[in-house]
Amino acid sequence: MSLARWKCVCAYDGGPFPGWQSQHGGGAIQDVIEARLAKIFGQPVRIHGSGRTDSGVHALGQVFHFDGAWTHGPEKLLAALKVGLPPTIQIKSAQRVAADFHARFQATGKRYEYRITLGDADPFTRPFTWPVFKPLDFKAMALAAAALRGEHDFRAFTALNGTERETTVRDLRRLDLSRRGRQVKITAEADGFLYKMMRRAGDRGRGEAHTGAGAGDIGFATTPGVRADGAAAGPVFGEGVLFLRWMRRPSLGCAVFRTCCFRRCACIAKGWSKAAAFSISVRVARGRSSLCARRIA
Repeated sequence: MSLARWKCVCAYDGGPFPGWQSQHGGGAIQDVIEARLAKIFGQPVRIHGSGRTDSGVHALGQVFHFDGAWTHGPEKLLAALKVGLPPTIQIKSAQRVAADFHARFQATGKRYEYRITLGDADPFTRPFTWPVFKPLDFKAMALAAAALRGEHDFRAFTALNGTERETTVRDLRRLDLSRRGRQVKITAEADGFLYKMMRRAGDRGRGEAHTGAGAGDIGFATTPGVRADGAAAGPVFGEGVLFLRWMRRPSLGCAVFRTCCFRRCACIAKGWSKAAAFSISVRVARGRSSLCARRIA
């Protein structure tokens, strides 16, 4: 029986888990899903996610793939996956894909949502929102968001210590605020995010509304070469308010997508290990497409 590649989309409540990525001793979301797949296939199965989420971060559209010999169709695979998983993890879809599909390397963007409640939240929504009891100046927050949108060096907003192993420049394509009654949602979309980048940026923007600082102050932090320590960059959003909404991918028939796959394979053929391969992202902005290769050391 030949192996086939399967793509799955899942949602999860990240509260009870130490994050997405497999942990020593198990317990991560990846570990739980792999344990279920091992029972289905009768052997260890490794899954590859489109990205990592930290402890306490939820997901509505996390994508992963795996290779397995399954001949009963996607509907029965989906049904088998749903049995035995905790209620905090839901497999939303499963489909067979081409052998060269890769959940991580073919992702070209991510969207996160932050949920805030003005005032106290009820017991049913409190685990998934951040109650804010001080008044917020939405005009100041909008100015801060505008200053952050676009391609910048977000070095000041990462929680990484020491020398970065990859570029800290990111293209923040979208950073919007919306309000419905007491519910506030911040939506952020980019080609990629640094470690705790948007938690810090989001809280920094919320801080602008309390302190009265202008867009120039938060914009200075995106100046190349500026590096703020943890205190200067501000605290991070509390657990339970951050959701990975979805991962963007180009069309399988897109010429740019085919070029991305060719470039990545060429890099590996030149001697790059998979762990040090190029992560290819397609940037579609201002009506033009461009390729961006970023080495992951």
